[in-house]
Amino acid sequence: MPKYLIEREIPGAGKLSAQELQAISQKSCGILAGMGPQIQWVQSYVTADKVYCVYIAPNAEMVREHARQGGFPANVVAEIKTTIDPTTAE
Repeated sequence: MPKYLIEREIPGAGKLSAQELQAISQKSCGILAGMGPQIQWVQSYVTADKVYCVYIAPNAEMVREHARQGGFPANVVAEIKTTIDPTTAE
């Protein structure tokens, strides 16, 4: 199943409290549960003004639907074609 990288522009994201991040996570998980097992949230990275999320889903439209239902921005949704890391150089 394809993986997607979602870029969410959220000004001040890096200043969100643990409780705020927990509430956002709970909302996201609730929506995912209603959408079924085909879409999965892998993890997210929070920077100063953006959140980058990795999802597994059958298509980008399902990722966008999750964002729409949750009221989350999904400024960029890009399919991850492959991953590389230091071991790729070996």
